[in-house]
Order: sequence, then C-alpha cells, then structure tokens
Amino acid sequence: MSAYAAKPWLALYREGTPAEIRPEHDTALALFDASVRRAPDAVLIRYFDGALTVREADEAANALAAALADDGFAPGDRLALFTQNNPAYVIGLIAAWKAGGTAVSINPMNRARELNYLLADSGATALLALDELYAEVARDVIADGGTAVRTVVTTSALDWQNRDDPRLFGSAERRDEGVRDLADLVARPTRRMAATPKPSDPAVLTYTSGTTGIPKGAINTHRNLVFNAQTYRDWIGLGETDTILGIAPLFHITGLVGHVMLALLLPAPLVLSHRFQPAVMLDAIREHQPTFTIGAITAFTALAGVPEASREDFASLTAVYSGGAAIAPAVAESLENQLGIQVHNAYGLTETSSPSHCVPRGVRAPVDPASGALSVGVPVFNTVVRVLDEAGAEVPAGQIGELATSGPQVVPGYWNKPDATAESLPGGELRTGDVGFMDEHGWFYVVDRKKDMINAAGYKVWPREVEDVLYTHPAVRETAVVGVPDPYRGETVKAYVSLNPGASASAPDLVAYAKERMAAYKYPRIVEFLDEIPKNASGKILRRELRDRSPENPVSERKPG
Repeated sequence: MSAYAAKPWLALYREGTPAEIRPEHDTALALFDASVRRAPDAVLIRYFDGALTVREADEAANALAAALADDGFAPGDRLALFTQNNPAYVIGLIAAWKAGGTAVSINPMNRARELNYLLADSGATALLALDELYAEVARDVIADGGTAVRTVVTTSALDWQNRDDPRLFGSAERRDEGVRDLADLVARPTRRMAATPKPSDPAVLTYTSGTTGIPKGAINTHRNLVFNAQTYRDWIGLGETDTILGIAPLFHITGLVGHVMLALLLPAPLVLSHRFQPAVMLDAIREHQPTFTIGAITAFTALAGVPEASREDFASLTAVYSGGAAIAPAVAESLENQLGIQVHNAYGLTETSSPSHCVPRGVRAPVDPASGALSVGVPVFNTVVRVLDEAGAEVPAGQIGELATSGPQVVPGYWNKPDATAESLPGGELRTGDVGFMDEHGWFYVVDRKKDMINAAGYKVWPREVEDVLYTHPAVRETAVVGVPDPYRGETVKAYVSLNPGASASAPDLVAYAKERMAAYKYPRIVEFLDEIPKNASGKILRRELRDRSPENPVSERKPG
C-alpha cells in the first residue's frame, strides 16, 4: 500500500471527526430549499444596516428566475454574475439554479476585453450586473454582439441598505440603465420556480485567475459545492448560531463556498460590505460580531494595519481560516500577537471547489524546519492527496513533488476545454501545479507553484522560502520573489518589497539580512521597493506581473522615510 493510500493524516483529525462524510443534500438548490423549509425567518444576509431573511432571498430569487424564464432562459443556460459582494450575487446564484441553469462568476475588476472573453467562452445568455459595471464595461460588450447575452438585469449596490457609506459609495446613486432592474423585479408578485438539477450538473463556472495563462472555466458541479459546504460546517464545527464574515470576494471560489454556500447550508447570517475596504470591514466586524471567516492573508494584514484596530475588535472571531495565498509563519505569529486571532491554514484551488486541506480547528500547524514553510493542513474528509515526481510516480514522505488531489470536491473538468481537462485531470485526479510534500505524520506543505521555481546557476530556488525569510524583517509588510534573467546565473533572485508604515530599510539591508539566513544561491541579489505589491481580487500576489516588469534596478535603491 502506498504511503498516501494509508492516509496517515487521519490520526491528526480532531477526536470524534470522521474520516468520511456523506452530503445531506444532492444539489445546491436542494440544500437551499431545505433551509427555506427549516428556517425561513432566519437572517441570511447582513448588508450594512440592512438584512435579508432566508424567505426574502428565496422570493427574490424566484422573481429573477421567473423573469429569466420569460425571456427564454432555458435549463442548461448560463447566467453571468458581474457584481461585488452584494446581496444581488447571492440572489442571482440561487435564481440561476431555480431556472435550471448555471451561474458564471465574473471578477468585477474585469474590463471590456476580459468580460467579452468570459461571456463568449461560457456562452452566457443572461447577465446580472451592477449598474455602474454595466454602464462602464458591459454595455459596449453586449452591444458589439460578440456574445450570446440577450437578457440583462442591473442592480444597485445601494439596494437592501440605507446607510450609503461614503467611504465606499461617495456620491453614488441608483441608475436607470434602460434595462430590467432587479429591485423592480423583486417588488412584483411572481410564481415559484423549482427546477430539479442533477448532482453532476454544473452549478457554477468559476474561472481560474489567468495568472499563468488564459482563464479556464472550472465546472463546479452541484455535488462539488454541497460536499465542500458541508466540509466547512463539519470540519470547523459551525452552526446556525454562527455569523460569517464575507471578507473574500464572492466571485472567487473561497467566497462562493466558504461564505455563500456555507451560509445557505446552516443557514446563518453572511455579512457583506460591497467590497473589501479595511476600515469599513473593521466596522462590520464591530457591528455584526462575526464568529467565522476565511480569506486571503493579505486581507488580515490590511485589517491589522487600520490604526484604530485592537484585539477587542476581533474577539468574536473564534474560527479564522486563510486560503488563496501563502502564509509566512512570521505573519501568522504577528497577527496573533497584534489581533489575538489564530489564523488556521486552508488550501485548495478553484478546481477543488475550495478546500482540499485544512488545519484542524484549534490546532497549531507545524513549520517545516528545512524550508520554513507553514503546513497547509491535512486532507479533508473523503480526500486523498499524493505527491508525484515528474514521471507521475509517488515519492516517499518528506520528498518534494507535485500535489495530486482526488475527492468529491474535484471538478470533472474545464468548460469546453477537453485538452486542458485531459492534461490537468488525468483519470479524474487533479494535478495541482503546486509543489510540496507530506511529512511522516501526514502534514502537508506547499513549497510553491511549479511554474514559479527559479533556476539560479543550476540550483532550484523556491520563492516562498525567500519570502518567508524576508517577512521576519520588522520593516517588511509584504514581499514577492521572482526569477529574472541574469547573464551569468541564467536566472537570479529578485525581491519586490513594500514596507510597514513609518519603517525604513535599504535594499542592501534586506539583501544582507537574507544572506545571513539562507544558502548563498537563495538570497535575493536585487531588491525593488513598491508602495503596493500587485494582487488579484482574491488577494493572491501576481508574480507573473512582477516578472514582466522593466529591467532590473540596482541593489542600492533605498525606500524614503
């Protein structure tokens, strides 16, 4: 028997945690319908000073689904959701299922070229968009006729609340864009819609970030989503008395499953605040006292950077997880010291419908003494993860290779991309593209993305290890390490760094700091300071964008201040 088939990680589960679970619902729509029957008057969404109950969300989704059907939206069609973290996203998601269709999550940061690609690739026939995004981006895309979209519904970020927080909305006002308005649809009496999707049907097309190529639509099935929603609930021990803080973007797989699907399952209130703005999010925490959240580590460091933030503000958050971006041990320690929250690691991909690994609640993940990496946890229920060499053969515990994941959360493939599906999901097992290892106890560690490895004079350098060392410097707020061309070494190590407010450090300082703590081939030869390290909407640092930057600056650069 292989080391992975033996599942040594089961011994690390909390006492009483089963090795496998059986989802209570077959589809995402059945999951929500069960909550409608069980707790119709429970609050499902808190949005500034507004609230929607489970019943109200159900009725709103019925209204939108009926309007779509009247416009010819048929079972199997796709509804694109082009919003921020607004109640409309949740309503649109449920409406797509009620109409027998599939939702398509669209990043609200996308511009016309990107939106056109996603609408055309998904074949979406309907679009639900924020009025401002429709006016600024989508209108011209639809007018050009290069997509199949024939029905457009707009919504305002000001709906379902009355506070109109000027830090987010400024002078914003509800706009009439000459198309159907969601608030008008919801206000009218309508019929109940009740499609019956199958567990294998696509529930959501969630597009990969495109940081390493053209975005691909991962087919997150109903079976995938209900399994991982229940994984969150059962792994962490959450119930209807909990409150979920919506810190991750809902279009991203973490927000979709770790926020929306979990809230629909419990049901429990999901706190939304349009988009992430640290001071606004801090106020939402103070007002709504959430107990659970999961988001990128960069979001938590941003909250820690709000001048008035205190440990008392975060006392209600008894279960905090982070996914989507690597956590340096020094950052996790700093957050616990400053905010009093223990950030548990979680790991997964769009293709695993959020988590494939989690640290058991209340357990401190170990740090690998050789690489300095913080463990991403252990495989969750019903999941097997193997570590493979370049030839696809299993490597022993402790050896580095590519992580390959099998389980009920793994997608069946990419939308209309059979070649990419065959390459990434041979036999239904996901080749993650992430390099890491399992230790002898069953803890897993992700060293880096396979494509981010730096080859410096024939030596392999993993950016994560260099970043983790730089994070221990007191002046460093964020850092990203990439390989850049070098005439002598082939590639050399370059670090982009942003500093903590009021801190000062020179490039030679940071080079010397790393040199003292790393092998000679690993430490960065070049340091460039940036005010902000570029990230995507989910908080993941965009190394490819950094690699594509202009030629190198000298090591003698100094950050003013």
